Amino acid sequence: MLPEIHDFLACRTPDAWVQAALEQQEVMLIDHKNCEFKAASTALSLIAKYNTHIDLINMMSRLAREELVHHEQVLRLMKRRGIPLRPISAGRYASGLRKVVRAHEPAKLVDTLVVGAFIEARSCERFESLVPHLDEELGRFYHGLLKSEARHFQGYLKLAYQYGDDADVAKTIEKVRSAEAELINSPDCEFRFHSGVPT
Repeated sequence: MLPEIHDFLACRTPDAWVQAALEQQEVMLIDHKNCEFKAASTALSLIAKYNTHIDLINMMSRLAREELVHHEQVLRLMKRRGIPLRPISAGRYASGLRKVVRAHEPAKLVDTLVVGAFIEARSCERFESLVPHLDEELGRFYHGLLKSEARHFQGYLKLAYQYGDDADVAKTIEKVRSAEAELINSPDCEFRFHSGVPT
């Protein structure tokens, strides 16, 4: 799956981000926990909004459960490491991607699914970038998440093609790919799991 994800994304994670992640592991874990919860929330909101789309409902129900399990796993890992819970602001990444989502249906659904595919693909690529540099426990945990993030990426993309026109989906992928690469490669004043190049 990783070659497919590398082909889907326009760029790899910058080395400077990996270094910042290693230096700020507490922030990384808190934000990772928050991202897992937001991923579950997004899946549930899609079920509520598109409640006649049976294949979407089935996939998002499974995805929400899995993301909540990951949320609980990160919480347990933080507890073992003595990392206290504290509020941190959301990064610019997801909101930046949502700016390219069209406002009218069915384009809005298709664009939202493509954005979801990019978020899952980037998460998978970031885990891959981090694993060789982490301690054994965290490295093993993040390596274990690679498969589920890759599966979520595939699921989002499959639904986008199911509910959209192939040519339109392809155009949306190019549009989101460009915006995503800009967010990853441009300077970012705060470190988060999906942040850009640290300043």
